[in-house]
Amino acid sequence: MTPTDPALDPAMETSAESDAEISAETGAGASPGAPSGSSGGGPEHEGLPEGEQAADGALPSPARDEAPDSAGAPEGTPVERRSALALAAMASIAVRGLDPARLALPQLDSAHLRVVGVIDTRGRHWEVHEALDDITGAELVAEAEVLRRIGRIVDGGRLSFDVPRPAGFLRRDGACVQVRSHTAGRPINLMSLRPGPGLSAGLGKALGELHELPTTVISEAGMPVRDADEVRDSWLALLDEAAGTGKAPSSVLSRWERALEDAALWRFRPVVVHGDMAAENVLTAGGSVVAMSGFGQAHVGDPAEDLAWIYSSAPLDCLDSIESAYDLARSEGVDCHLRDRAELVSEMSLARWLLHGVHSGDESVTRDAVAMLEDLAEQVGDDPIVAHHEPRLAPVPTDSAVRAADEMEAVTSEVPAPLRAVPSPGE
Repeated sequence: MTPTDPALDPAMETSAESDAEISAETGAGASPGAPSGSSGGGPEHEGLPEGEQAADGALPSPARDEAPDSAGAPEGTPVERRSALALAAMASIAVRGLDPARLALPQLDSAHLRVVGVIDTRGRHWEVHEALDDITGAELVAEAEVLRRIGRIVDGGRLSFDVPRPAGFLRRDGACVQVRSHTAGRPINLMSLRPGPGLSAGLGKALGELHELPTTVISEAGMPVRDADEVRDSWLALLDEAAGTGKAPSSVLSRWERALEDAALWRFRPVVVHGDMAAENVLTAGGSVVAMSGFGQAHVGDPAEDLAWIYSSAPLDCLDSIESAYDLARSEGVDCHLRDRAELVSEMSLARWLLHGVHSGDESVTRDAVAMLEDLAEQVGDDPIVAHHEPRLAPVPTDSAVRAADEMEAVTSEVPAPLRAVPSPGE
């Protein structure tokens, strides 16, 4: 990994007083004026501990029976909000040799997760993730196992993009903190895509490579694994629940029901699914996809779940370029109903939004979801999701592609069984 380029990902430098405060908190003696590009490069993969560093020096095993003690208090108790400087200090405990020098991007704060960027005295760029509840803490543990396995595949030269590398883990004073390497790049801008062999093709290739990963990177990490029938059943359950609210247009419900009853749509091979495809999780540089992040919702399931974001957001004239590159990166025949299922996934996300509003009692969310469902009903009318279209020709895999797929299946090594499967938001 190369040193972080300030022009690509500008560091949010603190003042000399803040740098001195980090040094005082960590006791590391970090130099206040350490440059962001100092020698030592990015976080070296070979220098990262293979396990996660606990506060007592032991390596926490995902096989432990208890969930991460992220809150350290009964459920519902507010978690103490630590400062960014305090999280930087905790990172120095979690990772040996990490001496914080200053804060940097990203600086994110949500109801469940806090993320702080840190530059150390060697110029390496890190991210400190603090789980604010037990479920998020469990996701961090399981995601780290997925990232380690994908990282080994990247290091073997079998993927064209990188992923963050978990480096340390800390549970102390009610905190559940994970430190990982920062992946440089800019979030992809789908609306800036152009047809042809550039970033559009690069995006399709990256997704195809992701979906060709061995499913063991998910199953061995304890993340959810679903076959085609289970995926279909989960959508049918969502349909029934949405219909039970009485707030979804009957024409839209019928459109979804016809697609779910079409057995031909649900003949697909389950693959590794990212599960949270969004611009901030697909990083680009130099006209290429250079990294993916945000694997907390990764699972084995329908590839259409990842493609739905692209079909709903990318320019229409770029879809052929994306699809062609995607198909070439896959080792088996083209899924002729991939786009149909992706459209269904995109539309039924409105049902999830509706149910979120109903279950939470948030009238504004419910009204917003109802309005979007009514707009959808006006747009599609009585048209079915599955329309007749000419199938795309499947690329013929070469002998080298078959051999590469076999090698990828064998690249992961045995690790301790994970803590538990992390439930998906729909479960």
